[in-house]
Amino acid sequence: MKFKFQLLMLSIAFVALTSCKQASGEKADVSDAGEVAEQQGVDYAVDVTNSVINWEGSKPTATHTGTINLNEGSISVSDGKVTGGSFTIDMNSIVVTDLEGNQKAYLESHLKGDNEDKADDFFNVKKYPTATFEITKVTDLVSDPEATHLVYGNLTLKETVKEVGFKANVQMQDGAIKVNSPAFTIDRTQWGIKYGSPSFFENLKDKAISNDIGLSINLTATAPAG
Repeated sequence: MKFKFQLLMLSIAFVALTSCKQASGEKADVSDAGEVAEQQGVDYAVDVTNSVINWEGSKPTATHTGTINLNEGSISVSDGKVTGGSFTIDMNSIVVTDLEGNQKAYLESHLKGDNEDKADDFFNVKKYPTATFEITKVTDLVSDPEATHLVYGNLTLKETVKEVGFKANVQMQDGAIKVNSPAFTIDRTQWGIKYGSPSFFENLKDKAISNDIGLSINLTATAPAG
């Protein structure tokens, strides 16, 4: 009986540990699409070679990380303040950074939807090669140790548009604009990406995939666009 009890307790502990894997960061504010801010002032072109979006996804047995690149973008500044901006995200650039070899190739292919039978499981990049983010407003944060601003913008992913708000550090350095966000999460199902979601499918057990995608943004915009 003692052995069975210990075995039961170990099983419970294992389930508790594996079920708590979640993407890092605070939940972003997500709401219906907002009105896109008019870009006023000077436009700075995003340096796509020095800008990246980091992502994190999780399930009970593993956490995966990766990157996504930008195709293009610009940030508008007037009197030292960001007034607006728009960015095009290259969904074909999805890379998995925590795996190698066949496992890496398989997960990247699944996320992109290379297999027609699984094309809509996640991002279906053949049909939706880009996503976009358009700033709706930027507000100052006071005495926040993590960030200087709150950035809000419409994220268009596949055919769904939602306004997302997240913390960011926005700074002017040597004629360039730097935008770096602490990690934050969005619920992928709000954009209709429901594959493996425990909110929509029962009895997935260790096959369940967390609804939350962790994101962090590191962006540089240099000399005026155009």
